[in-house]
Amino acid sequence: MNNMKQLKIDDSPITYYVSGRDCDEWTLFLHAAFVDHNMFRTQIEYFSGKYNVLAVDMIGHGKSINTKKGDSIDKMPAWIYDIMTAEKIRKIHIVGVSLGAVLAQDFANRYPDMVKSLACFGGYDINNFDTKMQKENSASHMLMMLKALFSIKWFAESNKKISAFTLQAQNDFYDMNVQFPRKSFLYLASLRNMVNVCQTGQRAYPLLIGCGEFDIPAELEVIKMWKEREPQCKAVIFENAGHCVNMDTPQIFNKTIEEFWTQCGLPE
Repeated sequence: MNNMKQLKIDDSPITYYVSGRDCDEWTLFLHAAFVDHNMFRTQIEYFSGKYNVLAVDMIGHGKSINTKKGDSIDKMPAWIYDIMTAEKIRKIHIVGVSLGAVLAQDFANRYPDMVKSLACFGGYDINNFDTKMQKENSASHMLMMLKALFSIKWFAESNKKISAFTLQAQNDFYDMNVQFPRKSFLYLASLRNMVNVCQTGQRAYPLLIGCGEFDIPAELEVIKMWKEREPQCKAVIFENAGHCVNMDTPQIFNKTIEEFWTQCGLPE
């Protein structure tokens, strides 16, 4: 990804990356927890030259670790807004995986007029998040955090098997995860501030949701229920893929995204 330019703007801890500014449309990739923008390496390589590509390292991840008191993950949408303003981006296609899918939705809730399309994979509907699932989610996160406190390598070894299905994707995920700083768990605490805050109205942009066939059963159920609530959206289950579908089946993922964007055809 030598063609990606690394940038920052004033008063923001977020490092972002841009590939090209000459295409007609922009895309934004939002990564999963415990890794960084490099999880979209194959997507960035594929779409560069066809789209202007924007990717970020979320707070506490990758290069976005120079923070100040009060910085937290629930500020990410505002920081992305500032980045888009600095880059003079009016509308953008947004793709989020796992944690990135949560942030993509929160951004769309706050700045719907800046969204050209929304694609969420391995995530849940933040506007309709079941309280029982919230509790189970919290318990699962606590267990993972305990592993990380003992050993970040132990944590990464366990996490890669949850996060990816293919051996190559697991190894790539591990290599990024092992660099995640323990203190960055603190920035994730404010995720709850994004959940069940807004009611989903009529979306002014197309929505694509999905997950891998080997993701946890609860995620498959989430996608099914989300599709029932929003029948106009497109839902896809990726074969031979786990949680991070873009890493497990990158070629199919890229074609699916490209076809979705091509069909969007929304006026500016």
